[in-house]
Amino acid sequence: MSEIVDELNRLHRQVGVRQVDAGEARTVLLRRTYDAEAADVWDAVTSPERISRWFLPVSGEFKVGGRYQLEGNAGGEILECQEPSRLRVSWLYGPDPGFSEVEVRLTPEGEERTVLELEHVAVVPEGFWGQFGPGAVGVGWDLGLLGLAMHLAGGGMTKEESEAWQVSDEGKAYATRSGELWGEAYAASGEDEQTVASTTAATIAFYTGAAQADGEQS
Repeated sequence: MSEIVDELNRLHRQVGVRQVDAGEARTVLLRRTYDAEAADVWDAVTSPERISRWFLPVSGEFKVGGRYQLEGNAGGEILECQEPSRLRVSWLYGPDPGFSEVEVRLTPEGEERTVLELEHVAVVPEGFWGQFGPGAVGVGWDLGLLGLAMHLAGGGMTKEESEAWQVSDEGKAYATRSGELWGEAYAASGEDEQTVASTTAATIAFYTGAAQADGEQS
């Protein structure tokens, strides 16, 4: 479990607000350093074959202006691709996704280390944000970047193994600590203590299955 906690502590998290054409957008930023060459990290986050090994199977037309679809998850358009440092895509899910984009930025730190920044910018319905805050998407990205870390280190889990791990005690502990850390980032952005506490609790309950269990008992 200590290794899992170490992975969480390697991530910097930041919550913010930005104006976009569609209105006021919420932002979550994740930053961490990987012990891998920038070219290797770039290939891992842009190669369809490698993405399927640490995240989800993906299909589409992989060029600027092309569209992609992650299996059972988001899809969208490839908006910018500046090899080997910057990738920006729209990130759309559901029947009325609104504005949502993800940008990945890579910066070499010497020959064998790479700083990765992932920023998710979205216009989020107030009801949803008010209930879950940044952790709803943040915990998901923490899980994704854990998968990337394992992949770059030469390991990883199959989709079935990952799904089983997420409902294990260790997986739930990871999601719980991730939710708490996103709560700390939310508080650091200036949000009030009561809102941070309620959104953090709701996020953790969602990812650990506690919300469903409570519903079944009531």
